[in-house]
Amino acid sequence: MRPNLRKKAIAVCDKKIAQKGEAVGLSFYAFFANKNDNPELLMEAAIWWIKTHELDHFVKATKVRAMIKAGL
Repeated sequence: MRPNLRKKAIAVCDKKIAQKGEAVGLSFYAFFANKNDNPELLMEAAIWWIKTHELDHFVKATKVRAMIKAGL
């Protein structure tokens, strides 16, 4: 995952956790606007989420953030 996507994903996780608490779940779609303005980046996130790590559709934001910070 490229550095700018990692930074954005961590920020989204932090925001969701602050808003809804430690148990909040999210999908990789949370890292993007409601329009497909960067399909290459969206596919990169999807591959990381689905193919590389075989995550469910919704995963706790705390887990995702920890994985990204660990460089996974």
